Amino acid sequence: MGLFKKKNESLYERPRDASISQVFKEGDVRTRISYFVFGFGNLVNKQIVRGAIFLAIEILYIVFMIRFGVGALGDFVTLGTVEQGQVYNEALGYYEYTTGDNSMLCLLYGVITLVVTAFVIFVAFMSAKSAFCTQKRKEKGRPVPTFRDDIRSLKEENLHAMLMGFPIFGILCFTVVPLIFMILIAFTSYDHEHQPPGNLFSWVGLSNFSAMFSQGGKLATTFWPVLGWTLIWAVSATVSCYILGLLLALLINRKGTRMKGFWRFMFVLSVAVPQFVTLLTMRTIFNDNGPVNLLLRQFGIIGATDSITFFSNPLYAKITIIMINIWIGVPYTMLSTTGILQNIPAELYEAAKIDGAGAPTIFRKITLPYMLFVMTPNLITAFTGNINSFNVIYLLSGGGPDSLEYYYAGKTDLLVTWLYKLTITQKDYNLGAVIGILVFIILAVLSLITYRRTGSYKDEGAFQ
Repeated sequence: MGLFKKKNESLYERPRDASISQVFKEGDVRTRISYFVFGFGNLVNKQIVRGAIFLAIEILYIVFMIRFGVGALGDFVTLGTVEQGQVYNEALGYYEYTTGDNSMLCLLYGVITLVVTAFVIFVAFMSAKSAFCTQKRKEKGRPVPTFRDDIRSLKEENLHAMLMGFPIFGILCFTVVPLIFMILIAFTSYDHEHQPPGNLFSWVGLSNFSAMFSQGGKLATTFWPVLGWTLIWAVSATVSCYILGLLLALLINRKGTRMKGFWRFMFVLSVAVPQFVTLLTMRTIFNDNGPVNLLLRQFGIIGATDSITFFSNPLYAKITIIMINIWIGVPYTMLSTTGILQNIPAELYEAAKIDGAGAPTIFRKITLPYMLFVMTPNLITAFTGNINSFNVIYLLSGGGPDSLEYYYAGKTDLLVTWLYKLTITQKDYNLGAVIGILVFIILAVLSLITYRRTGSYKDEGAFQ
């Protein structure tokens, strides 16, 4: 690697080392022209292939904009102006549908055009930087890299650029574009009353967000209780599974416990069962006429016709969901904490015992701090996963019991399950996009603030 680095440093000045302002200030006329005529500086300096590639990208972009892009941007601004209609055909004697604009396609094509334009602007910067590097090399009397040198650099110092090119392209196509598209839907009227292609939707600015937060509104009356339950659920599920999983791991890992492998196997066995199978089974067990209620009736704890409404009563439903989640989540925590417990240096425990520390003190001063130090990033991940825990809520209660006070949401709905109902069931895609943005903001803020305050971030080598 040292040989490659030395060789390439004698040949290349990396374009990314120069800033855009530096290129514009210190670049000559050919370099500045390269901002507008891609590859001009390279072509003039006889870097034909490199310059031709830059120029070809610009030409393709111009053709793209003339044939498609300009119209797409115009439709992006309006999201369509011609509605689908029907015209009576007197010759045939029936109505014919006339094709109108599709607002969804107008939005999508506009986003694609903007992303392509952003990429071309980036290429313009790279073209100017490439010309600038060639200019500086000639001023220093150093040789200008040829196309063979460019190919050789892709095998050596710029290997990462070649290998990451296709993944980045895939991310742009299948992640960035859909993400921008879905974010922009939050600023439109794309709901059940404005379904393309039959109906057009339009830009509405921040009205969807204001409706979500306005006092007395149906959406606000739903959003705040659902958000509150989402946070309560996420904290309860994360903390309960961690504490109980840690205690279980400590119990199995202690010296006096026999058949440790057997106990670990039993809990691993529960993990091996697909989660949706467990959830559906639990839903059947705790049904109004399920085995639990039947046993309670047989033992006379409840009346012969009575039932404990585990999923019909809002309070009972929330408690039941948390308890079932503990059953599902504790084995995972036990497995992860077991590995960490086995890696705590034995010298720490021996030194504590020599100093006269008891088991509670050792746990409080050594075990728990070490576990929290290592597991905090995992806890943040678990908290994030619980906020987006769709399957647990959907398969157990379906978000119910339903409430007339809420807008298409139940008492146990999380933000993510409410989003599902708004989009799949109600087809209010704009409101679903708003909730998606809010969930992202909440998770990003809470995760970053929490992680930056942990020992894992502040002192990475504390337990090394």
